[in-house]
Amino acid sequence: MDGNERLRYSAVHFDITSGCDVNRRSNDSGTSCNSRTSLLQKRMEAGESVEIYVFRRPWSHIFSTRRLRDIFTWHLLKAIAMGQALSMLICGTAVTCQYLAESKVETPMLQSFLNYALLLLTYTITLAFRKGDENILQILKTKWWKYLLLGVADVEANYTVVKAYQFTTLTSIQLLDCFVIPVLMVLSWIFLKTRYKIAHYVAVGVCLLGVGAMVGADLLAGRDQGSTSDVLLGDGLVLISAALYAVSNVCQEYTVKNLSRTEFLGMVGLFGTLISGIQLAILEHKAVAVIKWDWIIVLLFATYGLCMYALYSFMPIVMKMTSATAVNLSLLTADLFSLFCGLFLFHYTFSGLYIVSFVVITVGFVMFNAVPTTPPAPVADASEGGSENPSDVDEAVKHEATLELASEHDGQEDGAESESMEVQWGQSTGACTADKSTRI
Repeated sequence: MDGNERLRYSAVHFDITSGCDVNRRSNDSGTSCNSRTSLLQKRMEAGESVEIYVFRRPWSHIFSTRRLRDIFTWHLLKAIAMGQALSMLICGTAVTCQYLAESKVETPMLQSFLNYALLLLTYTITLAFRKGDENILQILKTKWWKYLLLGVADVEANYTVVKAYQFTTLTSIQLLDCFVIPVLMVLSWIFLKTRYKIAHYVAVGVCLLGVGAMVGADLLAGRDQGSTSDVLLGDGLVLISAALYAVSNVCQEYTVKNLSRTEFLGMVGLFGTLISGIQLAILEHKAVAVIKWDWIIVLLFATYGLCMYALYSFMPIVMKMTSATAVNLSLLTADLFSLFCGLFLFHYTFSGLYIVSFVVITVGFVMFNAVPTTPPAPVADASEGGSENPSDVDEAVKHEATLELASEHDGQEDGAESESMEVQWGQSTGACTADKSTRI
């Protein structure tokens, strides 16, 4: 496509000065767009440097123009369904923990140890039989200390949040546990180079409103359970747990998207088993010794371990489809599933705010995933890719124009991104070249 064709393309699809789409406007608007493009070409041929800005339309415009089927794609619906399946698994762990607590069994480290042991017996052994760089010995030679730190973060995140129930209330834990989301967004911005848009911040705010409705329903129903022996310590433990969960989830997202799910789970199983086993022997050996074992207690431990094992096994799949932040937004409904189960199992008081909370959190999750979050496109090195040498080209005849085009194509799934096109116009030859890249 030569320079004239490129300019004609821009004239057909976009109003250069106001961003109008002439395919959806009147013929007069199309004439205006063509005349402006012709003016642009004349100014460029005359040697003028032209800068054109087309500003992105508001986030709400996406939902007013794109068809619903372009928003509720199969990918999004599958992510919603799998996210709620993860929430149900967390609900399963919460219910079993409640029954264990009623049986005077308080051994959170033993419960975590069962999960890590199952991961060790499956994924770590799988790594042991692989060859080459994917073999467990090769992984340990180069990255053992990284997975050791990851194991510490994951084990202590699980332990500190359970420990917090001894010092603070359920309401404080539910509210402060949401701290994991802003920490995740900051860590993803820094380490994963994820770039968020205003739509994502609005979506997170909507999800947190849903959490607020859930906490309000708990207070109205008198479910402010927990202890108040040392609220400050308990709240601090919740914040530490949220930060450690964020670190673990960012590492998980990076590993499953760049290496493999089996490597992540195998290494977490290995180091998680070692760390939790040591803590179990030091902190809970007396509590384990006084457990009155029967088939119900065994069944509860087995159910908890299997739910956690399934959660750890399937979460990387959902995280690879979406992101760590999106997964944690979907997990905000886990407390609601636990409440719904509690209505029948523990005779909790029902409140209509629970339904409102579930709907609001789900809407926020859809809003977050309707606009993709992707890392910025890598910038090509000037020394590669056959870039022009300035000494070979007369700089006096080179002029650049930057066209900021909003990609709003109906059939394009990531239509919320903007595109940047660098156009170089050679006055002496009339040739036009373009370097097109996605800008987040």
